[in-house]
Amino acid sequence: MRENILVTGGTGALGRHVVDRLAAAGHPARVLSRTRGPHIGDLRTGAGLGPALDGAGTVVHLASDPRDSSADVEGTRRLVTAAPAGTYLVYVSIVGVDRHPLPYYRRKYEAERIVEDSGLPYTILRATQFHNLVLLALETLAKAPVLFVPAGTSLQPVEIEEVAERLVELALGDPAGRVPDLGGPEIVSFAGLARTYLRLTGRRRPVVPLLLPGRVAAAFRRGAHLAPDHPDGRGTFADFVAATSGRSGDGTRAR
Repeated sequence: MRENILVTGGTGALGRHVVDRLAAAGHPARVLSRTRGPHIGDLRTGAGLGPALDGAGTVVHLASDPRDSSADVEGTRRLVTAAPAGTYLVYVSIVGVDRHPLPYYRRKYEAERIVEDSGLPYTILRATQFHNLVLLALETLAKAPVLFVPAGTSLQPVEIEEVAERLVELALGDPAGRVPDLGGPEIVSFAGLARTYLRLTGRRRPVVPLLLPGRVAAAFRRGAHLAPDHPDGRGTFADFVAATSGRSGDGTRAR
């Protein structure tokens, strides 16, 4: 177990849970931030990484940006270059990045390889899509009078706090290379998730599957992003939406 933990992306949705859980376990972490002290640093430029890494025995690398390739590939390269020899690196990735053509997934896969080739002790955890991201997508799609969803596509959403729990366990343990994937407890069609969302939020929309063209859509239909052998998560998407919306499992308002 290594003391003095630095978390990149520690102010994000996953990072906040990781930082809180580390503190609860008696291991308060440093948080690398571009704007908030005391550990100000920028993975996009490398500024401030040296001081932030000074004395850190473990780095939990969560910083990521689907819109900006520099946050994942170049940022990871800068991080491993600046990290002192022997620094233990824990990296969170996404299930299927090695077999999916989505550009963001390919960048995550390249970042994985940078970690593996860094010479640093490391652990890589791949997880499926988070409940909150699926919910955000459905909230956006439901703004239209008809809720269109990708046809033939299923998801295996996982609770973000469970991913944080696993990352903390890995950060406080020994380097293990690439560990088994962490998937949600259920594989559900996108249309099924949409209907669950509508029922539990009391909304009415027709759900219409659309067959989308292209290699990315085909990979999603193939299930390249799923971990059917690792349905290890506990909380379901219905549990999450019910808790978020304040409704019970049958869609009525919880008291």
